[in-house]
Amino acid sequence: METKKTFKIFTIYEYEKEQNYLRKMHQSGWKFVKVSGFGIYHFEECVPEDVIYQLDYNRDGIEHKAEYVRLFNDCGWEYLQDYVGYSYFRKPASQAEETEEIFCDDDSKLQMLERVYKGRILPLIVLFSCIFIPQLVNCIAHKAYILASLFGAVTCLYVAIFIMFALQYYRLKGR
Repeated sequence: METKKTFKIFTIYEYEKEQNYLRKMHQSGWKFVKVSGFGIYHFEECVPEDVIYQLDYNRDGIEHKAEYVRLFNDCGWEYLQDYVGYSYFRKPASQAEETEEIFCDDDSKLQMLERVYKGRILPLIVLFSCIFIPQLVNCIAHKAYILASLFGAVTCLYVAIFIMFALQYYRLKGR
C-alpha cells in the first residue's frame, strides 16, 4: 500500500480547516493515518470515500481516555490519535446525519473553544507577558533595534493569533 506525507500547518483556531483538509484528502484517495512532528501528516492510499473528520480539544478526555473514546465510539466515531491536545475522530459520511459533527450544538463548540483558551492561550499569555514584553522594552531601551524589531514582529504575530481566536469565539457566542 502506498503512503504519502504532507507538511501542513494549522493554527489552534483553524481546527475546522484541518478537518476539511483531512476530508478532502480522503475524498481524493488518501486516508489519514496520523500527524507527527511539526505538521507532518501521514496518509495511506485508499478507495476515495467521503469521510467526516472531527477534532476535539479536551485534556480531561485524554486523562480518562477509555471512557472518552468509548463515548465517541458509541456514536459511531472512530478514534484515531491524540496530538498536541487534540483528539482526532472520523466517520464515513454515509453513516452520519447530513451535517453531523462531534459537537451537536454551538454551546458544545463554545465549550471546546474555552478549553483551548484555558489550555493553550492563557499559558501563552503568561509566557508572552513574562518573556517577550520585557525583552522588547529592554531592546528599545538599549537601542538594539534589530532585536526590538524581532520581538515586535513576534508580538504582532501573537496578537494577530489571539484576535483571530477571540473573533471565532465571539462569533460562536453571538449565535
